[in-house]
Amino acid sequence: MERAGRVALLALWFPLALAHKHPAVVDIDPKVPIDWIMYTHMAVQTFVWAILFPIGMVLGLSKSRFHVPVQAVGVVATLVGSYLGHNHGGREFAATVHGIMAQIIFWVLMVQTACGVFLRLHILNKTVRPWIRRVHGPLGMAFPIIGWTQIIMGVVTALGFCRGGEINQCLAHYIMGSAFIAYAAILVIMLNLGGAWLQRRGCSQEMLDSSVILVWGIINTFTEHQGGPWTHKDMQHTMMGVLWWAGGLLGVFLSRKGKRSFVPAVIIIMTGWGMSAHEQELMISSKASLVPDSPNSRFTQCSATPSPTVRIFQHLPPYLLVLSGITFISATNEEMKNANALGIDHVTYALFDFSLSFLVYLVITFLVHLYSNSGRNAMIMGDGEPEAGYAKLDQRDRGEDGLPDGPEVFELTEAEGSQDGSELTGDSDAVKIGGEDEVDWMQHDEMRGGALRL
Repeated sequence: MERAGRVALLALWFPLALAHKHPAVVDIDPKVPIDWIMYTHMAVQTFVWAILFPIGMVLGLSKSRFHVPVQAVGVVATLVGSYLGHNHGGREFAATVHGIMAQIIFWVLMVQTACGVFLRLHILNKTVRPWIRRVHGPLGMAFPIIGWTQIIMGVVTALGFCRGGEINQCLAHYIMGSAFIAYAAILVIMLNLGGAWLQRRGCSQEMLDSSVILVWGIINTFTEHQGGPWTHKDMQHTMMGVLWWAGGLLGVFLSRKGKRSFVPAVIIIMTGWGMSAHEQELMISSKASLVPDSPNSRFTQCSATPSPTVRIFQHLPPYLLVLSGITFISATNEEMKNANALGIDHVTYALFDFSLSFLVYLVITFLVHLYSNSGRNAMIMGDGEPEAGYAKLDQRDRGEDGLPDGPEVFELTEAEGSQDGSELTGDSDAVKIGGEDEVDWMQHDEMRGGALRL
């Protein structure tokens, strides 16, 4: 209760900070340096919204006792960061969507905090509490999306990008790139936690992939051309949408009744080829476009079996989706011109994208790991289960019990043995030449007598 009271006092004090008004600024002067207060604001808010709040959200989903302390620290930290953002010197910024969004986020944060305090009081359990939970849960799960959006708009504001005629291109790049990263996060969740869910519903991963591709293709087809004469970029982007909904329709048909499909992999590869062959104005743009925009290893998921143990190569497709998203976000005309003016070559630029993609994928995989190993899920996990993404290596040396014996605990191949204790040959879920043409992780062959599935 005392902690909640302190948060409430900070909430009452914070509007005074928002009362600070920036001078009327029309254009951002890049010659004026950004002072240390603004850099501190950026660092604090990035840490809170990209790391701390998502960790708190996951701890809440797993019913961990650390959920409330972590979120309380996050609320205090983001209030301090917002105060710094309104009381800085150095470079001044014009009124932008970032500033408007900050005020909206403040009230969202207050509503979420109030709901959390109410739930901690454990009162009106049969009347008001169920309704508060319906608000608190979904709103908390939206925090990573809110934070990601605000961070991107903060970077755009700091650099003075996406103003005037550049808005549409920024929206196209940021929305598509963010969608790639979001779907990579969904793939990681499905990879580690969604196998049983898919099996219960008789649905394959490719059905979900194809459905998303279909919907996104329809949206992309009718939103790329914003009026005026058609340019080659408009035609390419529109045809990319046609490619997605046409291929998505085929993927949905081939993936019916729990079947696997090659279509999502081929669509992503074709999309990557289209992006890399896209005509660019600058040499750095043309070179940077050759960064792996097509996660060819998406094919590996066609032979991947959703199971409690995840093979390490299965992380490659979602990681490359993250890399593709980062590359797309960082490839607007203004960003390319800015890098070219600073003398940054395509190799340096690509290495920056690689590094950022590793950090983003680290956060995604850590959050999934944290959910599986915290709160009520920590009590469910067995002591001997291998970590998702690692499995035991089958070696010749075996112990008296017939199981592998030696320093092969965390290697790249799947462990032998099944949940019921029966031994596997290692070929039961692999693609066989002259036998199964795909992985039967839905166990359909048991119902059909092992017939070939096309």
